[in-house]
Amino acid sequence: MIQDFKETYKEVLQAILPLTVAVLLIMLLFIGMDSGLVITFLKGAIFVIFGMGLFLMGVKLGMLPIGEAIGADLPQHGSVIFIVVVVFLLSFMATVAEPDVRVLSTMIESVSDNGIPRNMLILSIALGVGFFVAASMLRIIYGIPLKHMLFVGYSIVILLSFFTPIEYLAISFDSGGVTTGPVTVPVILALGLGISSVLKGKSELSESFGLIGLASLGPILSLMILGIISH
Repeated sequence: MIQDFKETYKEVLQAILPLTVAVLLIMLLFIGMDSGLVITFLKGAIFVIFGMGLFLMGVKLGMLPIGEAIGADLPQHGSVIFIVVVVFLLSFMATVAEPDVRVLSTMIESVSDNGIPRNMLILSIALGVGFFVAASMLRIIYGIPLKHMLFVGYSIVILLSFFTPIEYLAISFDSGGVTTGPVTVPVILALGLGISSVLKGKSELSESFGLIGLASLGPILSLMILGIISH
């Protein structure tokens, strides 16, 4: 446990310190920020380091093992519908809890002067992720080639882009990016690894990865459809 903490915080420091130093240099040498703002930034950086370390430990010790365990157990029930429903619900709830999604939705609501409600955005993104992760599990079960699903999905995205209002078009592609966050990714990958590990003839490497790419399609399509409907 102690060794895991050391390794995790080492990774966090390697990721955060260079950015912190770069921002400090810019603030002090080029912008000339006052000392109070610099101190506030340093306090925030310390909180980020400790918070991210604790969060990553939670992911390693809790979310990844339980995700793989659930994924491995689902096929034992012998019901494809049961697998799809459980995977959809877990992916939906993980997306709702995703910090990146909440940050994006808050910023969009602020910039649009509450014209695009925050809760509607979160719900739309979560529904899109849940639907496509469930579809990805069907792909693993039935052996559908990943390239076929990506081709169909992005063909629909290109088609809808001609009818989607411009403000929703930009938001749609950003929403696809924020779903690849620290909550959603471990849950989706762990479920995929768990399911593919117990299915005969399935490679964990080739079947489990690609799920995030498909999951990112969901919010893009759901927000495009939302934009078309709302206008």
